[in-house]
Amino acid sequence: MASYPVIRNCSYCLAHVPDLVRYGSKPRREIARNSAVEQHITDFLRSYSEAVSYPPNQTFLGNSTPEELAKIPRPWYRSTGSAEPEKEKQVGKFGEIVDQEFFLALIKAADILTPPLFQTDGHHTDTLKSRLHSHPLFGFQASGVISQTEKYRQDDTSLKALPIYHQAELYGFFHRDERAEGMDDENLVAHDLLENLCTKASGALALKWLLSREGIGPEDVDFLISCGEEACGDRYQRGGGGMAKAIGEMCGCVNASGVDVKNFCAAPASALILAGSLVQAGVHERIVVVGGGSLAKLGMKFEPFIAQKRFILEDCLASMAFLVTMDDGVSPVLRLEPGAVGKVPIGASTSEESVYRSYLVEPLRNLGLRFTDIDKYATELQNPEITEFSGSGDVVKKNYRKIAAMAVLSHALEKKDMETWIAAIGMPGFAPTQGHIPSAVPYIGHAMEAMRTGSVKRVMFLAKASIFLNRCTNLFDGVSFILERNPQLAGRNKNRERK
Repeated sequence: MASYPVIRNCSYCLAHVPDLVRYGSKPRREIARNSAVEQHITDFLRSYSEAVSYPPNQTFLGNSTPEELAKIPRPWYRSTGSAEPEKEKQVGKFGEIVDQEFFLALIKAADILTPPLFQTDGHHTDTLKSRLHSHPLFGFQASGVISQTEKYRQDDTSLKALPIYHQAELYGFFHRDERAEGMDDENLVAHDLLENLCTKASGALALKWLLSREGIGPEDVDFLISCGEEACGDRYQRGGGGMAKAIGEMCGCVNASGVDVKNFCAAPASALILAGSLVQAGVHERIVVVGGGSLAKLGMKFEPFIAQKRFILEDCLASMAFLVTMDDGVSPVLRLEPGAVGKVPIGASTSEESVYRSYLVEPLRNLGLRFTDIDKYATELQNPEITEFSGSGDVVKKNYRKIAAMAVLSHALEKKDMETWIAAIGMPGFAPTQGHIPSAVPYIGHAMEAMRTGSVKRVMFLAKASIFLNRCTNLFDGVSFILERNPQLAGRNKNRERK
């Protein structure tokens, strides 16, 4: 086999931010229509302990596998633990879930403007500094970047500033860009800038964890690719970008440059393909793909949860990061030869059969692989406990049935064997509904572990993109790639078995 790039390491993190749910896109619109909605949301927010012990969150962090999650009876929200968060569950194999106060400290550290966007009084500033200082991955140097604000203005309850709470306590206000050149720009309002800093802060958390797991310094990163869904608003150019370098700056990646990749939900998959291509071409040696959380997606489905008197489960900002390098003889390889990467061309029909033929059937055919040569398929791994409440059903299960149907149409599978095959190649959804976050790649960490142990050889990742949401087209997109167990690792294991 030719030398391919590999995904050498990964990280996945969560930030439990219940008091930011009110600033999700859907809750914010509904609160504007009816102010009583804000109290309804507050009444159905879960505790940090409940978020920590929630089984899908534990799977996202790597403390349990998707196979183990599938064995836990639903509803999963009834499986939460004690009143106090269990320390062994706060940190997982792939990352950690941080509480809201610590995340406010990250936002404060991510705020580089003068005057600061997030203004707190001296007491709360000291508290946030202390939280950041005590974290092993951030420490004193990071806490030193938090600017001191002795007193915020007491008239900040105007529509221009957003009150920021933690456990019913007012911690400060988040402002629009109040420098003279930004005062008349509708894209520099407080909410949009908070969205950007949430992505930056959560992305930095994932990047810090990636560097720690790999055991390298931030200066060892050559290039960064951000794949989030934030806008990065700036004057004259809403959505101009620059998030990759902002996250890299916060983490000390002084030798790296970076770009942002936008492809809606499919952006992480597209970014990994781009990263692998740049590495294989010899342009960069170590590329980090990082995706921060999406504030806009918090509480998207809050209404049916409140109607059924259930805790709102969309209360976490998720983030992830991946390190892509040339072949190290151990890590899973990205198959990037001609025809291996799936795409949905512009000229393709928008029918589901046409889409699946384009980014599922054709790449397999191009590589001479059968459907059954793939051990696992990863699609949109949306948590079904959220999508079913919203009326969308189990999105993951629907996608696996479509994959199986294509296998039947391609004469690779008997119709009577569909359910058995789905059980073997599929998994339950376990990722937060954060748009780009659940789109296939949450399984990469678990796939890497399974490939190291030899239980899995080959995984296909399929990601869709709703590009029609940009109002410039009626199309949607899809990309796919195959991750394969490193053949050199397999060879070494065989030699050990002979001995």
